[in-house]
Amino acid sequence: MDLMLTGRTAIVCGASSGLGLAIAERLSGEGANVVAVARRRESLESEALRIGAVPLVADLSEEGAAGRVVEHTVSRFGGLDILVWNTGGPRPGSALEIDEHAAHDAFRTLLLPLVRMVGAVVPHLRRSPYGRIVAVTTTTVKEPTSLVALSNLIRPGLTGYLKTLANELAPDGIAVNCVAPGRILTSRVHELYPDGVPADATDDIPMGRFGTPDELAAVVCFLATPLASYVTGTTIAVDGGLTRSML
Repeated sequence: MDLMLTGRTAIVCGASSGLGLAIAERLSGEGANVVAVARRRESLESEALRIGAVPLVADLSEEGAAGRVVEHTVSRFGGLDILVWNTGGPRPGSALEIDEHAAHDAFRTLLLPLVRMVGAVVPHLRRSPYGRIVAVTTTTVKEPTSLVALSNLIRPGLTGYLKTLANELAPDGIAVNCVAPGRILTSRVHELYPDGVPADATDDIPMGRFGTPDELAAVVCFLATPLASYVTGTTIAVDGGLTRSML
């Protein structure tokens, strides 16, 4: 199937490893011009070379970084069609372990950079034949879990912001969606289970296994295409059936 991405331009954040790298590789493989953004220069540049993307080292938590990334992309390719927002999660822990500093840091690194990036990309997405914003969030925005209280604090707010943004940008033909991974085999798994993944970690997943980054990337890639032109303001779980909520 032709996903009609040839010649489209995408910014993929957090693209040096894990889910971001899988997404960047899938988009590039479909013919998109991909600007892969991450902080780690060595791994970013080597992986970008491998998948045919343009590497751009940036720390998006720094004020002004989002604008520079967008300016570089538009200067290189003449426009922008797709933003894939993807960041690492905050450190694991319980709600009672969250102090003022941790809460402020999570807001500064997870939510504020997205607001800045949206402000930088929207003028260009409005000039695109179709604009897409796809954010990688988490299934815990639907069903919070005790392991990731900081994520439970910030990411529902991020999801609400993007839902509101979707309504505001829909008249411009810009679709805004979230993809919520469940248990995917990335380095985050080892962070959540520092003593090793328990033998029963997949017992409550109907498909009986962890997902792969490429399975998540395939859904993100579809939402970034013209084929998903009537899908906006939604959160799609990619979790093997783990999430029990109806919506």
